[in-house]
This record gives sequence, structure tokens and C-alpha cells, in this order.
Amino acid sequence: MALAGAGGGAAGPRTLPMLPVLLLFLPGLATGPAGMLQPRDTPSRERRELGGLWSFRADLSPGRDAGFAQRWYRRPLRQSGPVIDMPVPASFNDITQDPSLENYIGWVWYEKEVLLPLRWLQGQPAPRVVLRFGSAHYYSIVWVNGVQVVEHEGGHLPFEADISSVVQGSPGSLCRITVALNNTLTPHTLPPGSIQYMADKSRYPKNYFVQNTKFDFFNYAGIHRPVVLYTTPAAYIDDITVTTSSSDSLARVQYQVSVVGSTDSSLSLSLRDQEGKVVATGDGPEGELKVLKPNLWWPYLMHESPGYLYSLEVRMQARLDGALLEDVYTLPVGIRTVHVTSSQFLINGRPFYFHGVNKHEDADIRGKGLDWPLIVKDFNLLRWLGANSFRTSHYPYAEEIMDLCDAYGIAVIDESPGVGIKLPESFGNRSLQHHLAVMEELVRRDKNRPSVVMWSVANEPASELPPAAHYFKTVIAHTKALDPSRPVTFVTDANYALDHGAPYVDVICVNSYFSWYHDPGHLEVIPLQLTAQFENWYKTYQKPIIQSEYGADSVPGLHSDPPMMFSEEYQQAMLREYHSVLDKKRKEYVVGELIWNFADFMTNQGTTRVLGNKKGIFTRQRQPKAAAFVLRDRYWRIANESSCLPPAMTSHSLFLK
Repeated sequence: MALAGAGGGAAGPRTLPMLPVLLLFLPGLATGPAGMLQPRDTPSRERRELGGLWSFRADLSPGRDAGFAQRWYRRPLRQSGPVIDMPVPASFNDITQDPSLENYIGWVWYEKEVLLPLRWLQGQPAPRVVLRFGSAHYYSIVWVNGVQVVEHEGGHLPFEADISSVVQGSPGSLCRITVALNNTLTPHTLPPGSIQYMADKSRYPKNYFVQNTKFDFFNYAGIHRPVVLYTTPAAYIDDITVTTSSSDSLARVQYQVSVVGSTDSSLSLSLRDQEGKVVATGDGPEGELKVLKPNLWWPYLMHESPGYLYSLEVRMQARLDGALLEDVYTLPVGIRTVHVTSSQFLINGRPFYFHGVNKHEDADIRGKGLDWPLIVKDFNLLRWLGANSFRTSHYPYAEEIMDLCDAYGIAVIDESPGVGIKLPESFGNRSLQHHLAVMEELVRRDKNRPSVVMWSVANEPASELPPAAHYFKTVIAHTKALDPSRPVTFVTDANYALDHGAPYVDVICVNSYFSWYHDPGHLEVIPLQLTAQFENWYKTYQKPIIQSEYGADSVPGLHSDPPMMFSEEYQQAMLREYHSVLDKKRKEYVVGELIWNFADFMTNQGTTRVLGNKKGIFTRQRQPKAAAFVLRDRYWRIANESSCLPPAMTSHSLFLK
């Protein structure tokens, strides 16, 4: 794949992986289409997080290829030049005072030395030792002790490698992990981008270029999610797939389990409720567990006990080289169903209305790096707001965030990184094949999550272009084949009469910004235009509709009466105009509304962006604007209309327990 190997305005492109250097690579180390179970501590597995300070260097050579030419991965990074401390997980862009790193495009290098426990390296047979990255943006090459172990394209999903053969030959020695990371985006990456060279030498330095994108958030880069070493037995549980169906009195949990490393194995399964009581058992690689009087997984505010999770313990025994091995893995399981009609979105057979938000993984200093205090604060704000859902705009979010969605009952529209697909060349076969691979990775990671109620394959593509018909027909069909149990959509801002992808979705998700990007400042046009939007889409497709984005920028503390754009009053007024129409249409076929955005977030610099996008109802520091209270009043009113809620529930009760 072509990646620019330069940045900061001083060099030309390189191509990866066709680098003019010999990369040491051991066959069989890179992972193929295997399972991607989240690492957990169990009686047979151990995990160790490698967060903290890593050594870091940006390759500032003219071609950004010095690291490969000089083989920085062959020895400690500090021996080939100066390094700085870099926290992991975090984006590297905002950590230093170096402006060239803020907008750097090209290769950066990370390194960490760790000492592995002897018990991980001994035994007959010895355990597997696996190195896993939660995500690294965008293209990664990883070496262990100078040996390349994995290569991965994509900035938002996990990848891993079995490094047992590399580390087990030298017990007691430091294990050196080296990562080369390139954040260049091309027309064929997800998200796409392009490199623009400025040829006018009277205005720009030689070989000057910029990274262009068609999306409105900052292209943060770095190792964004936890790096983990974990072990399994030499024969192990590789993957588990669970689907559920239910009635009021009986639930069925269908399962499939794959084992790798032995052809002589047995499997036993136990499903436990939250009190630890075994409610069903099974055995073998596939089957069905029956649960009497099940506790269903319900979204937040749809039931007094939202997010109910069972625990599925899978136990494997296998013989390998004369030894008896045992592996244990425990998977959280929520029992729920999802069904879509021509005018409703049903969870467990009951109408569900999305009153939620769009988010970003974004915060001061850390960029897109995973941060537990921020995550917990965001979920507390979501519950304070009365939000029952969000979309992972515009890329898959961290597994740690998804875990809390499962546990708290927050329904998720799980979106791929397919944002900014605007250029005709981004609809070609090369882009399509990568998009299909990304959906495979996403479904493989999140297929067992009850919180994930719908897949979104893209956001605001140029779906009015003729190639979009074949492109989205293929991507959506592929996603449905991977997971027939969930509806699939993409989010559109195209005209209803021109959208070539809409015929293939299960739910229409439409973004519109009447009185902001269209007729700016004219709040009075919203009722007519929004009503026409809904009626045109529904008349054409007879499918339920979600208002997947709407909103207005507001600068905190800026006030104007009568309301004017960018004031807090204007943001409030726009929301109320939208809500008046939504209240009429949600009685018919509109099944949800997701505000843009939960919080202010960083973007590229531009004349319409003052330190980022200000459409948040909370500031980037998570303080409420006036619009947050408008939305909170609305969401709690909608929630209390539901007969599923006990009459005593108020907006405060959940926080007084």
C-alpha cells in the first residue's frame, strides 16, 4: 500500500512494504483470520499491560526512511539516535512543545523493553505468549528482539501476534518491542485522505506537501489503546460466537467455539447469572443453551435493571504431545433480540427509541489515547443526560468503552472508519477489498456484545456517485453475511432521490444541519425543511429513520438574544426547532435522534474552526453548555413516557444509590 513517508513539508513519498531494505520476518508469526477474544485473566491465562512511558522518535530524515535504511529495529532505539519519553496509550501530537510533531506525517518509532516471567517461557509444552495492540494509528509494523512479528493496516481495531518462538529461547533476557507507525492516509485507506504537493516554489519549500482529508476531526496518531502481553496454553480456545433468542419464559443461547493447537480436545460450557448460579450447561464445539425465565439485556431507562449480563465459562481440555492442557475463558453474555420493521426498531420485541449522542475519542493533551477517568466521566454524563445510546462516530471505539456499554445498557451503533469516502477512486476495488476486511475485523471483535444493536459501514460518503451502488451493496451484504443477527446501515447526507446506497440499508440514518450549513441563521426554515426531509425519505424507502446528526456550534459564554449563530442561545433554539418536528415524526416512523456532538473536539485548523468543532453540548473539558440542559429535560421526558420504567424513577435516582 502506498504511504507517504514524509511530513512537515520537507520530503517525498515512500512506499510500504516495498521498502529498499531487508525486513527480518519469521514465517507463521503474523496472525491470519483467527479469533480476537479480548484478553482476560483466567485460571489458565495471564495478562500484563505495557502502558506507561515508551521510547519515541519521529523519523525526521528527508525521506522519512532512515529507520528502515539503518534498521533501527535491530538494536535498542536509543543506540541509533536521541529518543524522548512518550506515554502509551496516547496520541503523540499534543504531548510535546514541538510544533512539527503536532502535524507530523510519516513514520514514528516506539520502543519498550520488558522482562517476562520465567513461567511464561518454560514448560512442556510452554505457554503461548501473545503481543496485542488495542489500536495504533494508522499502519503498524512490529518487531520483537529485531524479528518482525506482525504488520497491520488500520487505526481503530486490535491486532496481535504469537511471539512465543521469539521470546522462549532467551529466558531472563529483556524482551524489546519496537513499533514503526505511519499515519499517512491515501484514497484507499479507511478513513481516506490524499497527499497534496505544493509545486509553486515561490510560495512553498521544495517537496512541500500537506495531508488532505474529507472529515472534520483531527487525524491524531500514536499507540492509542493498551498494549498487552498475555498467555494461553499451547492448545487454546481461539474464538467464541454467541447469538441469542428469547421469549418471556425461555431464552436460547446458541454458541460456537473453536479450538486451536490440538485435534484431541473436549469442551464444556456453563452459563452463570449475576449471583453466580449455573442456569445452563453444554458441551462440544457448538450447541444451544436453554435458560428458563431469563433476565434480558435491556437498554438504560428501558428497564429497572438495564445491562444484565450472564457469564459464559468455556472450559477446554486437550491433549498435546502427551500432555493434558486446560484453557478457561469467560465471556459476558447479554440475552436480547433486535428486529426492524418498516417503522420501528425493536429490542426484545418492544419499540426502542434512540435518544442519544454522537461522540469522539478526543480530549486535551491525550488526543485519542484511552483514558479511564475521561471514560468514566463520559458515562456519568451520558446517564445524567438520560441518553440511552450513541454512535461510535466515526470509527470503532476502544473495547474498554464497549465493555461499559454492555454493563450499563447503552445501545451502540457500531461504526467503521469509513468516513470521508468522497473521491471516485475511493470506490474502486482496492478500497472495497480493504473496507470488507475492516468489517470482518470489526464484527470479529464486537459480534458478542449485546450493546451493539446495529452496524454502520460508513458516514457521509459520496453516495450520490454511481459507483456507490455496487460498493455499498457489497459492503452491506458482506456485513450481513458475517452477522445475520443485526441490522446494517450507513449514515447519509445525500439527497434522498440521488442516494445509491440507501436501498441496501435496514434503517435510514440521515444527517442534516438546517439553519447552520444550509440557510445559516434562519431558524424559521427548520420545521418545513426537516418535515420534508423525513417525509421524502420515508415515502421513498418505507424504512425507519434516525436523525443521526443535527446541531450547531456554540462558544461557551457567548450569549445573544435574539439568538445568533455561535451563541449558546442559538444552539438551544436550533435543538428546540428540531425537537418539535421529531416529536411529531417519532409517533410515526422516526426511531431515534443523536445530537452532534456530545462534546467539543479538535479538528484541523481552518477559518471556520476556532480550536476545534464547538457543536458539543459539553465543552472539551466536559462542562455543560446551556444546550445540555435542554437535551437532558427532553431525554428524561422521553424516557419517562416508556411503560417499561417504574413510576418512581427520576433523573436523580440512579445516582443516589
